[in-house]
Amino acid sequence: MKHRIAIGLGLAAAASCAWAGPPYLTDDPVPTDTGGWEIYAFTAGEGRGSTVDADAGFDLNYGAVKDVQLTATLPLSFSHDPLDGWRSGTGDAELAVKYRFINDEKHGFSAAVFPRAILPTSSIESGEKTRFLLPVWIGKDFAGGTSVFGGGGYEINPGAGNRNFWQAGIAVTQDLSSKLSVGAEVFRQGADAVGGTAETSAGLGSIVKLSDHYALLFSGGPTWADRRTSYHFYGALGLFF
Repeated sequence: MKHRIAIGLGLAAAASCAWAGPPYLTDDPVPTDTGGWEIYAFTAGEGRGSTVDADAGFDLNYGAVKDVQLTATLPLSFSHDPLDGWRSGTGDAELAVKYRFINDEKHGFSAAVFPRAILPTSSIESGEKTRFLLPVWIGKDFAGGTSVFGGGGYEINPGAGNRNFWQAGIAVTQDLSSKLSVGAEVFRQGADAVGGTAETSAGLGSIVKLSDHYALLFSGGPTWADRRTSYHFYGALGLFF
């Protein structure tokens, strides 16, 4: 798939901060609380008309030590197009480490690196090699439950016909209550293949906190590339403990 589906795997779960990270394409710099778990049972993808590429699986996030989050994404992939119909199989597993190197609680500012290895474990896309994403994410929380976060990075995308590319995004979220957050974002990705085109995505998202341990997350919107419009979507049940 042109988009790396599981972009951003941290949730700013502290009650004093606006929520961030999933369900947005744009990530945030806040790691999982030390000793805590954030697990997302997710479905995410993109499509145009009857053509769909998507993943479904689990994002596992653990706060290993202060300011460090360990992440593993374990997906199954499925796709549909008018010629081949439906296909399914294992997806590309991902391993990542988020390290927050700035945490200015007084001014609500933080920054982190989140290097990620995308492993060629897909059974429906052959011939791929391990890819590496090297991003920096920053965020700022404001009084009243508003948060702005964004950044981006460079993806090393080896393989015949592939090319390395940059990606970047910015998102704004607002806590409407202690149980509901809404947000909007713009995300840009360079061409990932020789002769390919860059993509720009816009989206709206929401997080509904069901309890201290569960939440529903949704986002979606249009993607524009080469004068064509497609769509992207994300939905998940989050478990926090």
